[in-house]
Amino acid sequence: MSEERSSFALDPEVYRTLVESTRAIPWQIHWESKRFAYIGPQIEPLLGWTPDSWLTVNDWYERMHPDDRDRVLEYCVSQSLAGVDHEADYRALTHDGRYVWIRDVVHVVRDAAGEVTSLVGFMFDITERKRAEERVAELQRTLEAMSYQDGLTGVANRRMFDSVFEREWATARRSGRPLSLALFDVDCFKQYNDLYGHLQGDECLRRIAQALAAASTRAGDFVGRFGGEEFVLVLPDTDARAAAAIAERCRQRILEQAITHAALTDGVVTVSAGVATVVAGDDIGQIDFLRTADSRLYRAKLAGRNCVVSETEAVTAV
Repeated sequence: MSEERSSFALDPEVYRTLVESTRAIPWQIHWESKRFAYIGPQIEPLLGWTPDSWLTVNDWYERMHPDDRDRVLEYCVSQSLAGVDHEADYRALTHDGRYVWIRDVVHVVRDAAGEVTSLVGFMFDITERKRAEERVAELQRTLEAMSYQDGLTGVANRRMFDSVFEREWATARRSGRPLSLALFDVDCFKQYNDLYGHLQGDECLRRIAQALAAASTRAGDFVGRFGGEEFVLVLPDTDARAAAAIAERCRQRILEQAITHAALTDGVVTVSAGVATVVAGDDIGQIDFLRTADSRLYRAKLAGRNCVVSETEAVTAV
């Protein structure tokens, strides 16, 4: 029985049949000539290229996605020169112009002197695995985005604000460019909920969030829900006068929504805002900067609500 098993294992034709019956694609490349000594017939059903069209390493290189070529070639050559077995994932071009994800598992063959004589390996179709990985990655991106989004209004949440504020603060300090912050508070929102109910109150907050997002359209501006009925704008590279103008435009956009509020003099929902700006050389910390905007918001409330208070001016409702 052992003799039969040994004979079976050493029979080249039997070995070839076994190898070529798998879905993996076997291949061999002579190191010195860089020519294919062999590639399995499974290559044609997968990629559409016949086995006899794989002549040299250049065919392998050219039938790879342009974005993968240099990275994969450099990695495989360096690992092969070091005599290290390795794996490489890349997109292979099919005969009809599509791309299939391939994993090449490479074994480096060396002679008695330690010199590389050939590379042998298997190609595996990992397209479905890559698609599954991308679906998982997309789900993770979606979940991450949701974790930074306010579930009620759809704008960014406080967690996202904390992250953006930290980043923009550091950027402004490095660049010396101004950074502005605007805090908005819905006037008499408790009374609104008492009059119209919390479901209507939720709809009111959603409309205000949409108005703020529409009023601040510059790339890099950030709109988020600060908490409760408070919203915040982070305005990079924006001086005090420009920030006050943006906040005033936001106030006007919310007035234009004409959301009925019988408890207010004008009969519609309004907001108050406080704006702060920091520039290079200002001796103020990040928390104190936020407190400055908050204190100006409080001043806007004391001034009669429905206005913007900044360091340049107080813009009152007309």
